[in-house]
Amino acid sequence: FFKAGSYLNHPGQQQNYIMSNYTHVFRDLMDYGLNVAAQMIAVKEIDGERRYSLSCNPDVAIDLEPELRERERQGKPVAIVGEVNRNLPFMRNDAEVGADSFDFILDNEAYDYPLFGAPNMAVTPVDHLIGFHASTLVRDDGTLQVGIGSLGTALTNAVMLRHQNNALYREICEELDLVNRFPVIERIGGLGTFEKGLYGCSEMMVDGFLHLYNAGILKRAVYPDLTLQTLINQGKVGETPTVEALDALAEAGAISHKLLARDVEYLKRFGLLAQSVQFKGGHLLLDEDNHAEADLRKDETRQWIAANALGDQLKGGIVMHGGFFLGPRNFYEMLHALTDEDHEKICMTSVRFINHLYDHRLGSEQLKIAQRQHARFINSTMIATLLGACVSDGLDNGKVVSGVGGQYNFVAMAHDTPGARSILKLKSTRVAGGQTVSNIQFNYGYCTIPRHLRDIYVTEYGIADLRGRSDAECIIEMLKIADSRFQPQLMAQAKAAGKLPQDYQLPEAYRQNTPERVAQVFAKFSSKGAFDPFPFGCDFTEEELKIGKALKALKARTATRKGLLTTIWQSVRRRDIPREILPLIERMDMLHPADFKEKLEQKLLVNELANQLGL
Repeated sequence: FFKAGSYLNHPGQQQNYIMSNYTHVFRDLMDYGLNVAAQMIAVKEIDGERRYSLSCNPDVAIDLEPELRERERQGKPVAIVGEVNRNLPFMRNDAEVGADSFDFILDNEAYDYPLFGAPNMAVTPVDHLIGFHASTLVRDDGTLQVGIGSLGTALTNAVMLRHQNNALYREICEELDLVNRFPVIERIGGLGTFEKGLYGCSEMMVDGFLHLYNAGILKRAVYPDLTLQTLINQGKVGETPTVEALDALAEAGAISHKLLARDVEYLKRFGLLAQSVQFKGGHLLLDEDNHAEADLRKDETRQWIAANALGDQLKGGIVMHGGFFLGPRNFYEMLHALTDEDHEKICMTSVRFINHLYDHRLGSEQLKIAQRQHARFINSTMIATLLGACVSDGLDNGKVVSGVGGQYNFVAMAHDTPGARSILKLKSTRVAGGQTVSNIQFNYGYCTIPRHLRDIYVTEYGIADLRGRSDAECIIEMLKIADSRFQPQLMAQAKAAGKLPQDYQLPEAYRQNTPERVAQVFAKFSSKGAFDPFPFGCDFTEEELKIGKALKALKARTATRKGLLTTIWQSVRRRDIPREILPLIERMDMLHPADFKEKLEQKLLVNELANQLGL
């Protein structure tokens, strides 16, 4: 997996890239004959025992270890190495392992180097509106998967706005006339607060999930027992244990009406009975003088359980399953600050458990389906076609931009899971070669997700619901969320190909998709606190923000040959570095250029900074 766009012009990387779904990485590594695995781990003393955690990367490691041990039993040399770093958050549940999981452990405080922190990037007006539209499709009591980047941040921010300031959220919806223009919102989504909450199930646990947890939104717990989870979904078992919940479990066959020792242990495991309850001789007892026959069919037993034996609340629930995590520095600090109770609700685990429905030793297909009710798998893409295919990881010349990761898995899973939907977000346009071009195209010579898996697309202009639609209907839905500057051309291409009736006209309500409209909505509601460019804090200093803005503008300005030559000409004419810019140039270590190339780079940046600061 490449950092997006980082190796487009690197022949060695392009030629040696291996295309693999995230869930297939484990298989492909084993096929290559892997026999040494090493990764960073966390350490903690628990009940006098030194325990270790796979922390941020159990995604593949959990499945590698048993396979490597099997190879070892077959007489092949194997080594599993752990490198302790005390800065790494200690994650519990599936990620927690003992020393016997490793052949070698490197544990020296000299190697406790700072963790890499990926700073939150600014969320643009376009990002915010895309995230806002997607948030209307998230259903209370459902499941959420979120991708990395500013679009994921925008979605999280909108979900929190919906919960914390619902009046403002609805005002924005009315301004955009979303419910009338996009009926899919009422069918599968909602505009209300999250009373029952959400469960997170995402290959990457982004920092937004912790913000949702702290906001009281990420609170729908799921349980590693199919019968219990099914009864919870049906509303027959709640977070607070009742005798009726025990009846429901007995009717479903999870326990016997006449309780046995194993039934009592099962009920205590999930907090339905208090830990102080014991089973002895066919009786439930707290002590020798306080007991009842272990038969749920008897009124005196039911009364005794209700008065003495029920637990306070269900135990063992997970509100977040994640495969790996990466984020800004304050994200790691937030993870370190979690209480033991908080940590018990977060499970870092195998990506093969998270990213598809097939049976896994950590959970069956039926269990996953029960846990992932009303799932919204929300990811990003670069280009989408009018017929519903998308381009997320490569170009039509074969070059790899990033990697497919788990996107295919989540799209396919959305089609296979009852009530689930795949939502792909994209910006309607981009600047290429100094020109604005549409990211919604009639066709493209490469795809990540084929058109037969089309589902929902979201841009800054709205929502296209494509599932189960005819080709002509899909084209119309995609036209509705395209930039209006490109709608006539796209419509003409579809008609020329015979995929759209010749007399079709796009309704007026969808022909106002312009950057000016985006700017208008953004200006109106950002003043009310809805669209902060850094909703979860900023790792950049003021100087770095100014430099970053200048570098982005410089990149856009020099995207064409004409633009490059013009910008160079303007830059070399500027003689001195304005006093106000000196600290910024010093921050970039560009005060004393060593050669012509560095001198030119300095002049380009100085000129752009001066233009932006009005100097």
